[in-house]
Amino acid sequence: MKIDRLMAILTILLRQEKITAPELADRLEVSRRTISRDLDVLCQAGIPVVTEQGYGGGISLSPGFKIDASLLTEKERDALITGIRGLDSVMTAPLAEGLREKLRMLPGKDTQAQETVNIDLASYYKNSLTVKLDLLKAAIREHRLVSFTYYYRKRARSDYSRKGEGRRLAEPYRIVFQWSSWYLLAYCREREDFRLFKLNRLWEAECLEETFSPRTVPEEKLDAFRHFTDEIRLRARFSERVKLRLIEEYGPSSFTRLEDGTLLVEDLGFTNYPVLLEWALSFGSNIEVLEPEQLRQDIRKEASRILDRYDNPGETPDGNE
Repeated sequence: MKIDRLMAILTILLRQEKITAPELADRLEVSRRTISRDLDVLCQAGIPVVTEQGYGGGISLSPGFKIDASLLTEKERDALITGIRGLDSVMTAPLAEGLREKLRMLPGKDTQAQETVNIDLASYYKNSLTVKLDLLKAAIREHRLVSFTYYYRKRARSDYSRKGEGRRLAEPYRIVFQWSSWYLLAYCREREDFRLFKLNRLWEAECLEETFSPRTVPEEKLDAFRHFTDEIRLRARFSERVKLRLIEEYGPSSFTRLEDGTLLVEDLGFTNYPVLLEWALSFGSNIEVLEPEQLRQDIRKEASRILDRYDNPGETPDGNE
């Protein structure tokens, strides 16, 4: 693209004192005539390009010309490259190297300096995630409908194990990375409302030819996570054996060590009851739920089903009574 070539020429001129037109043409793989036209464009844009003819001549910038250092500070450049590198971990067309090359035109330390932060936004499903993100980004840009199979948990406290799946038709608006997971904010044609779809539950996605007229997304939908409330409160005792997991997930201040060595969690908030139940069950015998009482009863029922499964092997594990 022409703008990329102009940026490349400016970068080269800022990094070295002088270069000839043939050298520029060779480096950028274009004709000398194209280089000449590009230099005219830079001059028209106010860049003081100087051309010297004869032996020892070449193309350079007027002495004293530089990009304003206040454009980006060193910390801002580092943060920008770190963020772009994080996005590169889930993109098919990496941007960080091209960005670093362009940022070299700014005064200050070399952007090849040692990196202090490394962000990887990929997951176990990196390859399929990258394909999904590319497809959804294109659909958002072009206002095209998307169709996909979605796997979801039915919202019912009485039967946390009920799961569902089905095809959805949606208008995509935004891709969100929150709580270590990727989501799609879209208007669901079936539900007639905006929904957040978790990408690792979203499969067999298609970008359709049919387009849609963009709707105004309500402010509360744009920041949906802020409006999630932890209405369910957990009080439980944990075995010392799971101390590290509690620290990793909620920090060392999330529990109090009792005299008998167990760890007491007094008030841990959850938004979704089925998620809480599955999380508590994942601790096995290393947890004793004290409150809420409904959770104690559901864990007791599930423990009974597990025991019955091993006492009566071979039966179909439907997970229901």
